[in-house]
Amino acid sequence: MKVLLCQINPIVGDIEGNTKKIIEIIKSHRDAKILIFPELAICGYPPKDLLFQKDFIEAVDKAIEKIAKEVEDSYVIVGSPTKSHHVSKLFNSAIILYQGKIEKIIHKTLLPSYDVFDENRYFTPSPTREVVTIEGINFGISICEDIWNINNDENAMYDINVLDELCQKGAKVFINLSASPYHYTKLETQRLKVLKEAATKYGIPVIYVNQVGGNDELIFDGNSVVLSSDGRLVAKAKEFEEDILEIELENIDKIPEIKIQEDISWIKKALVLGIRDYFEKTGITKKAVVGLSGGIDSSVVCCLAVEALGRENVLGVSMPSRYSSEHSIKDAKSLAENLGIEFRIYPIEDVFRAYLRMFNTSETPLQDLAEENIQARIRGNILMFISNRENRLVLTTGNKSELAVGYCTLYGDMAGGLAVISDLPKMLVYELARYINREREIIPHNVLVKPPSAELRPNQKDQDTLPPYEVLDPILVAYIEEQKSINEIVEMGYPKELVLKVIKMVERAEYKRKQAAPGLKVTSKAFGFGRRMPIVQRWV
Repeated sequence: MKVLLCQINPIVGDIEGNTKKIIEIIKSHRDAKILIFPELAICGYPPKDLLFQKDFIEAVDKAIEKIAKEVEDSYVIVGSPTKSHHVSKLFNSAIILYQGKIEKIIHKTLLPSYDVFDENRYFTPSPTREVVTIEGINFGISICEDIWNINNDENAMYDINVLDELCQKGAKVFINLSASPYHYTKLETQRLKVLKEAATKYGIPVIYVNQVGGNDELIFDGNSVVLSSDGRLVAKAKEFEEDILEIELENIDKIPEIKIQEDISWIKKALVLGIRDYFEKTGITKKAVVGLSGGIDSSVVCCLAVEALGRENVLGVSMPSRYSSEHSIKDAKSLAENLGIEFRIYPIEDVFRAYLRMFNTSETPLQDLAEENIQARIRGNILMFISNRENRLVLTTGNKSELAVGYCTLYGDMAGGLAVISDLPKMLVYELARYINREREIIPHNVLVKPPSAELRPNQKDQDTLPPYEVLDPILVAYIEEQKSINEIVEMGYPKELVLKVIKMVERAEYKRKQAAPGLKVTSKAFGFGRRMPIVQRWV
């Protein structure tokens, strides 16, 4: 029995386009017995409050009918919202289509409402679990979160164990439709671990089909997989690309195990995909502008943008001030030349002097925070002027470490349409830069070795204000991503005074992050709608 794992990149709300893509795959693979598409593939994931719009759901219903008409002797399993008995909510469903009609509908039971998920807002859980028989084989079909709750102990996230019930009802193969967003190391440390445990616990093969593509902040990595009944990984679709993975059901336990190794290249692929899809799916523009300071962050963002959009669509702009070093301007120009992009220089001295004349008793700078920040805001205005006049989207260049502690300027370096590396800690930015330079020097060597500096006052260094990044980053990871307490972080070997200082900086900068551009998520806990902290609070 030929089974196809159809790993597609749907666009949220593009019901017509998604439907067309699904039908094209069905038509070109008539010889397959089962074709499996990801969770909510018809409408794209996550659809968010589009699900509250009546005409949206009506369009989904029509799409299901349209797809069904194209189904002949194959069984097509596709994810879609469906109407429920609950007045205000829907089901998150797997629809089984066969010979022009709906053969069966399976609903999702476990609805995640943590981190970036908010499914209780839209869906109602399935009241029952049941197997689906295809060609004499009982398939236990589940949707995303349903397969993650495989323990019955005190660590279980939910009271219902979906796989237990499916197994008790005679399931011989597990199929899971998923829209599982990416973060670094997730496949190896979490997802495969869960799937292997499911296979070995029940002695049942697992077929897992995941969405691929970028939708707003979320990036979906694909990586659809098949595991044998003894938990071996025997087949894997491509990462960060659309793919169709073919498997013969009867041969799953006979296929040799394959190995995978995730490294920094996956972060690069994720961010490139996130940028490309953000531009293509929003349709705002095809062109980007990046402020090039000669530093590590803007250099990395520019490299990613060029790979995602093409060098002809990326403009680099240097905006030196009286405090900018000659090597920073030179490094920015060298980067642009190495990438083959258009490069411009707009000095900000005259505009800066105008502010000094307006607010100081003379043009002599006081070198206070207001003067530092106005330089960033002048640069932000220049980039936004270019954005408006030339229809280019501004890519912001701040990293997660800076955004965490508020080492960034509202309406300055934070101004833009997409925050590309806002979920990359500073030390990981350096690692990614070294990877970009693995074959030839694209980012000038000087950028990787000079001390980080905002260059907003004489001889300024980031370390004047912040702990060294090799100290700061582990504290931030522990607090934000691992959600460790102050005492737990202190037990890691950091002075309590320092830990408290860093955490207070994080929480006091929340008002800035609420106004930041959407950022691409590549760690287990990113700033944005996955971390919902109050601005007004006195806990820390």
